[in-house]
Amino acid sequence: MLWNKARPSDNVMDTRKSSSKRFPPGKKLGIAFGAVALSGVVALGSLISTQEADPPEPPVTEVTPVHTDDPDLAFVRAVLGDTEDTWRAQFLTLDQPYPEPTMILFEQGVASACGYASSAVGPFYCPDSQVLYLDLGFFRKMAQQMPNFGEFAQAYVIAHEIGHHVQTRLGLSRPFDEALAVGQPTAGDNGLEVRAELQADCLAGVWAHHAQQRLNWLEPGDLQAALEAAAVFGDDYQRGNQTTGPMPETFTHGTSVQRVRWFERGFEQGRIEQCDTFSANPL
Repeated sequence: MLWNKARPSDNVMDTRKSSSKRFPPGKKLGIAFGAVALSGVVALGSLISTQEADPPEPPVTEVTPVHTDDPDLAFVRAVLGDTEDTWRAQFLTLDQPYPEPTMILFEQGVASACGYASSAVGPFYCPDSQVLYLDLGFFRKMAQQMPNFGEFAQAYVIAHEIGHHVQTRLGLSRPFDEALAVGQPTAGDNGLEVRAELQADCLAGVWAHHAQQRLNWLEPGDLQAALEAAAVFGDDYQRGNQTTGPMPETFTHGTSVQRVRWFERGFEQGRIEQCDTFSANPL
């Protein structure tokens, strides 16, 4: 993936202890940094599970000038910047402005407007503050489990979380949001949560379609690696039990086949209207 073709975003805040810290000039983040119950979070789904005691105190964030020789930071800035360029253009076709989200890089744990989260949660988007949270250790752990988990697979993970931002701003996931607001059950193999997650996969595909048309940055094997990552994040892959097998009533993100299908659909069609998972039957 020739990610250095993309425009780097200025909306990345780096709070990792071992790196430079960055808060772009002129930008303020409306977040209450307190350890509260995590709620309203929409995440990709993680293969990482850990047992933890009470969460530690949220780290104090120090902001210093950025070092541009950090390849991890350069990569996420490039991917986020291209999602901004893509979705700004798509929102323009709908006569709407695109509100750019912020990405926060963290280690071990972070206090968000949706509550405290450890790295075990995996990447997630908090709609309350329009912030995407990412521990880059997630990518390293995935690479250990998946030999083909390369840069475009990582970009897919980021684009999926940005998909949640897009669906929230455009009201595409309203049935799911309304069910959450009143405490209705949303899990299950045809549930609203699965439909919201598959829609984010489709929107990630829409982004990938337009990014490739504009930048021609994909290299051989990139797309297949992203599809393999989508499959690994499927509920039937992650929630399988050697005795009982997958339990559809617990599904929250869709099966491996569904996740691949909806990402491919977005990539092939490149249109937001093709991502109406809430009307689709079957998924």
